[in-house]
Parts: sequence; structure tokens; C-alpha cells
Amino acid sequence: MLQKARISVLWSIVLFLMAALAGCGAPDNKGAPSGADIPARSAGKSTANPAETAELVVSAAASMTDALKDIQQAYEAAHPNIRLNFNFGASGALQHQIEQGAPADLFLSAAPKYMKALVDQRFIDINQQKKLLSNELVAVVPTDGTAEIANMTDLSKDSVKNIAMGIPESVPAGGYAKEALTRLKLWDPLQPKIVQGKDVRQVLQYVATGNADAGFVYKTDALTSQQVRVAFTVDPELYKPIEYHIGIVKATRHPRETADFYTYLQSKEALDVFVKYGFSILN
Repeated sequence: MLQKARISVLWSIVLFLMAALAGCGAPDNKGAPSGADIPARSAGKSTANPAETAELVVSAAASMTDALKDIQQAYEAAHPNIRLNFNFGASGALQHQIEQGAPADLFLSAAPKYMKALVDQRFIDINQQKKLLSNELVAVVPTDGTAEIANMTDLSKDSVKNIAMGIPESVPAGGYAKEALTRLKLWDPLQPKIVQGKDVRQVLQYVATGNADAGFVYKTDALTSQQVRVAFTVDPELYKPIEYHIGIVKATRHPRETADFYTYLQSKEALDVFVKYGFSILN
């Protein structure tokens, strides 16, 4: 019995020592987060997801090219999550593109009728479009040109071989020019001389390169080139008022960002840029 008692005491001592050693080696986990609670970190990198960039497609009349590129720089600098992709062309051609489903968030037209067509077909809400700017129709000639042109009737002179103008059905400037020439009964007699361009900038190029002796463009276009000069300003009584309209396309994929840029284009900051390039502001 004494032998068994001693063995029992020895085992008790052994078990006590093992428990004590285990207690000293165990870490204190009280309050320590689990692996799932520890945020992932990487050196030099933020865990926040950067804001997605919204790319807006702006279909705009070619005559607005220079002003809008100027505005683009200022707007993108102030809104780093916005990219403006411009689709410049004849207003009529841009209208048809939108009708056929081409991507567009905002439409800027150089004539009211193209905006009205999209409103009537419900591509643009009537309450999300408005007139913004006006312009003047002028006749330009090459800076080094020799033909003496000071008015509309001078275009009939034998020294004037080619007259450039936009396609009247799709290029607003061409439509205004045709209207003025028709009022003066010059449209039919001048037909053999007329060379048509796909937009007003192509017309400007024809004159600047000497491929046309004269051409009808907007005042704002004439101011962009040192290779042409204004021969005369077309009497505004001879054609409908030139009005630029802006509107939000209903199918926009970025309604909030598009609305913000639409509003910005009506701000003093943006309007000052348009005025700098020769446009006039419409109330």
C-alpha cells in the first residue's frame, strides 16, 4: 500500500509540472483578431478602389472643334474621373448617327432643325435641350488669292472658278449659304462652280489650300486659319438665324456625368471660351 501511495504522489507531481509548463508557454489570445479580421496591406498601395473613369461621347458640330478642345482641357483637369471623347462632323450626319444607335451622350448642333428632329423622335427630351450660341456666315478667300470678291454677286465673275460650301442637306453652313444664294437668285446660275464639302472644316480646307476661290464658312472657322481671309459677311437677313443647340441623349450610359457637363457648358467659364473663339451667346 505504501508503494502504491508513493507512485500516486509522484504522478500527481508530474501532472502538476506538465500543466504548469503548458500554462507558461501558451500565448495570451484574449482580444487578438482572427486572420479574417486583419486588413490586408501592401507596401505603398491604398486598399481603396479608385473611382471609375466615365467616358462621355460628345457629338458636336465641326465648327465647335477648337472651342470644345479648349474647354476639354479645363474640364478634364477639374474632373479627373471624366474623359471627353468628341465626335465632330456635320450636324445632319451626327443626327443620323444617333438615330441609328451610335454611342452618344451629348449632342451639339449648329442648326435647330437637327435637334428638333431628335426631340420629335424622342431621342432627346425636350426639357434637356436648349439653344446656347449663335454665329455668322461669311465668305472666305485664300489669303494670297487674286480674285476680287467683295459681295455675293462677285461670285459670278469669270475669275471665280470654284466656290466651296457644305452639303446643304447635312451641313448647316451649307444650308444657310444655299438659302442666301436662293434669295438672291444666284443658286442656279452658280451651280457649275459649286464644290461641296462633308462639313464646314473641309470647306475651310478647300479654300485654305487654294482648291477653291471662295467658300462659305462661319466667322468662327475663318478665325482659326491664317491661310484665309474674310471677303465679306453674308447679310443675316438672307438666311434663318444661326443657332447652336445642346441636348442630352436619352440613351446616355452616364446620365449624372452627362448632366454635369451639359450644365457646365452653360456656365460663364465655358461661355467665355466660346466667345473667345467668335461665338455669340444666346439668352
